[in-house]
Amino acid sequence: MKAWRYSEYGGVEVLKLESDVPLPEPADDQVLIKVFAAALNPIDYKRRLGFLKSIDSPLPIVPGYDVAGVVVKVGGEVKQLKVGDEVYGDIIEKAFDGPKQIGTLAEYTVAEEKLLALKPKNLDFGQAASIPMAIETAYEGLERARFSEGKSILVLGGAGGVGSFVIQLAKHVFGASKVAATSSTAKLELLEKLGADLAIDYTKENFEDLPEKFDVVYDAVGQNDRAVKAVKESGSVVSIIPGPPVDRPAFHFVLTSSGEYLKKLNPYLESGKVKPLIDPKGQFPFDKVKEAFSYLETNRASGKVVVYPIP
Repeated sequence: MKAWRYSEYGGVEVLKLESDVPLPEPADDQVLIKVFAAALNPIDYKRRLGFLKSIDSPLPIVPGYDVAGVVVKVGGEVKQLKVGDEVYGDIIEKAFDGPKQIGTLAEYTVAEEKLLALKPKNLDFGQAASIPMAIETAYEGLERARFSEGKSILVLGGAGGVGSFVIQLAKHVFGASKVAATSSTAKLELLEKLGADLAIDYTKENFEDLPEKFDVVYDAVGQNDRAVKAVKESGSVVSIIPGPPVDRPAFHFVLTSSGEYLKKLNPYLESGKVKPLIDPKGQFPFDKVKEAFSYLETNRASGKVVVYPIP
């Protein structure tokens, strides 16, 4: 099969499009997926640069965590999915614990049934692929912070892949009383479209200087030393990027991928209450994966960068 692989760690130049990569065989609890679309996440380029070298699978590696596609073969213990099902998911259960050697930037990939869900009927494969890791991270963080109806939240990095879902989930799924979020000047209008009640331009004001404090601060940019100054005494700071050590209640977590999160959130996606956000310049065909990585690594994308269609 065709797949993007790298045989050494480094910049985008180590990525090679190969046409003779062996087709993976699903284990008993896995399905084989014909990949129609994949999405890139910051973990993908950090892994390629060698940040996970000590716990990574052996080289060569096919990168990619997020997938949307069609089941073409099922393992003997697969109970719910069947051949022909349109599915999506984050195929690597623990991002930092022995990630799979064959990811999603390939014509085919395998994934455990428990990591997948049926694709929302109203979304195309590109839109679906943009969702799993980001929305699962957003949801797990809100749950770990015990966020609930009537609470207020400040989202740092509200225009990013995870932050855009935190805003929407806090508002439309958890019933937040107030959602504030930070971004650059150019993305303030986007924050309001996503559902933010207060859009803060981080180039012009310091969020920690606001008189109002929040029940939860969701830090998607690695500023927990500042985030703790914006949270209520009884509140909590949840971070997905390690930051400086702090005294106040703040915790960092790494997503454990689960199809159950997607199944729970599918009704909100299918009703349109929660929408995927793909950067206007962020859709790249399969032969432009190097360009997709280069764009992601500018850290300027609003929402997600996707590779679609995959032949």
